[in-house]
Order: sequence, then C-alpha cells, then structure tokens
Amino acid sequence: MNKKLLVFFTLISILLHHTLFAQNIRVAAAANLQSVIEVLQKDFKQRTGLVIEPIVASSGKLVAQISNGAPFDVFLSADMSFPETLFTKGFAVKKPVAYAAGSLIICSSQNIGFNNWERVLMSPRVKKIAIANPAIAPYGKAATELLQGKGILDDIQSKIVYGESISQVNTYITTGVVDVGFTTQALVKEAGNKSALYYQIVDHRQYQPILQGMVLLKHAADNPAAEKFYRYILSAAAKKIFINYGYRMQ
Repeated sequence: MNKKLLVFFTLISILLHHTLFAQNIRVAAAANLQSVIEVLQKDFKQRTGLVIEPIVASSGKLVAQISNGAPFDVFLSADMSFPETLFTKGFAVKKPVAYAAGSLIICSSQNIGFNNWERVLMSPRVKKIAIANPAIAPYGKAATELLQGKGILDDIQSKIVYGESISQVNTYITTGVVDVGFTTQALVKEAGNKSALYYQIVDHRQYQPILQGMVLLKHAADNPAAEKFYRYILSAAAKKIFINYGYRMQ
C-alpha cells in the first residue's frame, strides 16, 4: 500500500472512531420513565440507528450526580425545577423544555375500591400507603400536596411508607408490600398482564401539574447524536409513545 493510501485510511479510521464515540448518548431519566424509556430507546434506534444508554433514578439523585460531574448528555426529569436548577448553575446548554405532563394515580394489587379513596385510606383495612420521597421525587411531592389538600395527610401519616423513588413505590405496590400507593399511570401499562392492578386516576386539577422537563447538558456540547435524541423527545413520534403510557401533552 502506498503512503498516500495509508494516510487516507488512517484518517478515515480516526474519523470513524470519533464519530462512533460521539454517538454514545448517555440519558439520565427520572424513575417514573423506567418503562417508557425502553420503548423510546427502541423507537429512536429504529429511526436513527443511534443507541442511547439510559441511567434511571430519582430526579433529585440524578441532579446530584450531574452536579458532581457525571457524564450525562440529556436529562429527562420528572419536573421542571430540577432541570431549571441545572441550567441556572451552568450545567445545561439550553433552557429546560417540558416534554410531557405526568398523571398521578392511586393504585393497589388488591381490589379495595377507590370510589371514596380518602375514606378507604383512613380505614383500618389499609395499613401501609406508599409515596415516593417528596424531597427528591416529584410524584411524591404531588401525592403529598394532594393529601394535604384533602386534609387527611396528618390522619394517615403513620401509615405512609416512603420510597426512595417512584420505582421503589411501584415495587411496593406490585409485590403487595403496601396496601396502596400513589404512583405514575405508566405503571399500569408497564405491568401489562404480569400483575393484576386496581387503580384510579387522580384529578390532575387537585395537585400542581407534574410538568416533566428536559435539558441538553454541557457534556453533550460536541455530541450531535445527543442533539438528535433531544429533538426526538419533542417529536410527534415520541409524544405518541408518552400518551400511550398515560402522560399528557400540554
């Protein structure tokens, strides 16, 4: 092989290496997205050929990791305040945008009846109620706000079992560790035929909207693939998937 061809193929190899490296997309996803992110991941790959690496945890925990230098490219939060904090502190390259609104449900593996769920929660038959930690989990914050508004939070405080994230709450519900829990509507879709779940959607006017925000992080500044995923989440295709999992569009 002559020298010019060797140089040419060396340059091509280097360019391919950098392209492939740049296409590694690390997505920090709120715990309530645990099931839907898998569907989004598959659809995005089919449309673009690009692969994302989702890291799922409570929004508050992910913010702490990002603030400590975790190399994430995109952050999908369960609220707007966490991504706004990251943007204000200089960790994001764009202002946060809302990609969906969450729906809170009251859910159980038992058919305990939810026609008057406030009374059911205060009855002796319900001994444990799961709520995500409101300090770091937006769905837990919404549930706490709902119960305060109903005037029953103090009455049932001794029954509440706090989960570190909505994923832990979901585990408590589906395994019967608790009698009832407040979670995302996406759980019902995720469980499918694997678990018999009984639930009622809570009127979204009874708590502050769970607007879920997204930011493109500084780590993605030189990663065009991350930008593609960011745009994909705002696309009609992604919105259709979110709606199928119980999320609302504002």
